[in-house]
Amino acid sequence: MITDSFDNSSNAIINPKRKKDLVNCDICIASFSNKIERFLIDNYNPQKVGNFKCVNGEYPIYLFKYKNKKIGFYKTLLGAPASVGVLEEVSAILDTKKFLVFGSAGSLDKNICNNKIVVPTYAYRDEGTSYHYAKAEDYIKIKNSAIVTSLMAKNKIPFVEGKVWTTDAFYRETKNNFNKRKSEGCIAVDMECSAMQAVCNFRNLELFYFLVSGDILDDLKWGDSELHSANHNFNNFEIALRLASEL
Repeated sequence: MITDSFDNSSNAIINPKRKKDLVNCDICIASFSNKIERFLIDNYNPQKVGNFKCVNGEYPIYLFKYKNKKIGFYKTLLGAPASVGVLEEVSAILDTKKFLVFGSAGSLDKNICNNKIVVPTYAYRDEGTSYHYAKAEDYIKIKNSAIVTSLMAKNKIPFVEGKVWTTDAFYRETKNNFNKRKSEGCIAVDMECSAMQAVCNFRNLELFYFLVSGDILDDLKWGDSELHSANHNFNNFEIALRLASEL
């Protein structure tokens, strides 16, 4: 069973190869958007300090200064296994303990999430990756959520906090499972949160996480244009920058 996969009594066969000359930064921001990566390049003059490689290409890692802080940046990949693999690779190149990740989510309740940042407090582990990094439980606590919400409040950014449902199988978000998660208090669904928290706990990294609501599941419509806006909105990067400068 996948729930029996966590093993902290023996060594991994493959490990990230940690660089000897690590690149120091105060915090690293991860985005899922190629357009936000382009926005960074065009507006913040970042320095390319490394890259991670996979079968479909090379992905740069950047460093730039913002409000006297050295901030790393990389464009990550969709889904729990890919995003965790990339985080493992990046943490072997950058010398930082702090990672701020933001992406999009589907709303489970339009009356709660509409036009607000979603700050996950717990994530339902409907993916396989986290069970290799943490003991089996239905939910994992997003331990720095209170810090993120305090910064949102300080900067007067509209937000809502609550449980999220992390799943690898977005085409199998069935009505019954939707109703189960919503009845447990989940307000949004994403593809990475629970797994990224699990790997950060395992590697002693600090994760700061927020989501932007895109499509609305309780309206029974899949909004491609809304998801596009949620993923690629430059304002979300500016919010991430503001938070990173204060963490």
